[in-house]
Amino acid sequence: MTRTLKSLGLAGIVFLLPLLISVVYPTSDHAFSANAAEKKEPKYKDVKTRKRASVGKTCSKALDRVRGEKSPIAEAGDAEEGVDVTPFFLEAKEMLEDIEKSSKKCSSAYEETQVWSTMGYVYFALDDIPGAAIYYRKIVDSDGAEPEFRLDTRLTLGQFYAAMEKYEMAIEQYEIWAEAAFVVGAQERLTMAQLYYQLERKDDSLRSVKLGISEAEAKGILPKESFWALGTALYNEKNQMDKVIDYLEKLVTHYPKWKYWKQLGGMFGAQERMTDQLVAYEVIYLNGELTKESDVLAMAYMYLGAEVPYRAAKIIEKGIKDKIVEKNFKHYDLLGKSWFLAQHIPQALSSYETASKYSDNGEIQYLIGSTYLDLGQDMMAYKASLKAEKKGGIKKPNANYATMGNALLNMHCYKDAVKAFNKAIKSAKTKRDKRYPAQWIKFANYEGDRMQRLRDVGAKVPSCAV
Repeated sequence: MTRTLKSLGLAGIVFLLPLLISVVYPTSDHAFSANAAEKKEPKYKDVKTRKRASVGKTCSKALDRVRGEKSPIAEAGDAEEGVDVTPFFLEAKEMLEDIEKSSKKCSSAYEETQVWSTMGYVYFALDDIPGAAIYYRKIVDSDGAEPEFRLDTRLTLGQFYAAMEKYEMAIEQYEIWAEAAFVVGAQERLTMAQLYYQLERKDDSLRSVKLGISEAEAKGILPKESFWALGTALYNEKNQMDKVIDYLEKLVTHYPKWKYWKQLGGMFGAQERMTDQLVAYEVIYLNGELTKESDVLAMAYMYLGAEVPYRAAKIIEKGIKDKIVEKNFKHYDLLGKSWFLAQHIPQALSSYETASKYSDNGEIQYLIGSTYLDLGQDMMAYKASLKAEKKGGIKKPNANYATMGNALLNMHCYKDAVKAFNKAIKSAKTKRDKRYPAQWIKFANYEGDRMQRLRDVGAKVPSCAV
């Protein structure tokens, strides 16, 4: 029976899946090539069949006591789940060491390989990968091992070396094994690609990735996720962004994880495919997978850039409500600007006023004033613009004075409006900015004179409300 005792990963490789090491329970002379024995078709090229070696009676009895029906290894295999089987394997290890020391029990080259294979299994079961590798190395270096058994052992030895982070030694075993094998499985092909990546042999890694994908597609089966994932990293290092996007699109289609959608969205952004980027992030957002403040705000900015401020405002608002986006001046200010651009003026005003509770500066009071002006609340607009003037720190003071002037004009305070517009002209930095208040001064003077003439003839006209 096969006992998978440990799952080990290759450290440092992007998108890496765990490397699984499976060792077959040693119950016969060919325990570690049992799968090969079950198949009639040969597994390896140019492997000459030779007369099968056998284990002598003395050695067979000695090994049977270690791995036979009533042996420590068998008892470990039959133990209930949760039972500590370490004592059984320690006993088996001690018995095997006695066999190794004796020159009479297992002395032929072939018999030695059987002792080593069992000892390797025991070390593996004890989570001693380096110890197991020592005995598997003895097998592949021995003339006593049958060729097919030696190649099977090379594959497992390569896995051991990979788990020990001895990547150069690991790929050496894999390459020898793959050269002889009729078929290199997808997992083995992937592991080789990962090892090449770790060794900075990027071209060999990419070649293995492409081969693994093409082999799977030729069989009509879905390539492993990690082929495309590792290929994405490799093409990214080569700056072949079209291939990166191609592989990421495969991943989101067949292995739709949110990390791939985020990477795809990022790549679309780098390629200035803004609509595609927005679609990718919208898929993530609608599924509740944007859980970082930076991601939520980035998406809001994308919608602002796409001139869809209403969607930006809704995203920021929900982010604040869900406690993903922090409640602070900056975020409420952004929310207010988004609502304002979307022509949702009451919501913009509410957001600006909330922002002012966190930092009541001149700029936010200017925004509050201009928003009140848009809502037709002239007195509130005037008061806010006065507060902005007093606090200072306004990016464009001329705009604040223009708001003040328009509010006063609407309240029929023509002389005060002219004063405000004159301040706007003085603080303006460009001719264009000066032109606007100058026009309003002309209008205010004209309208003020007109109203005064009407008063002079006894007409009832509105007076300044301030």
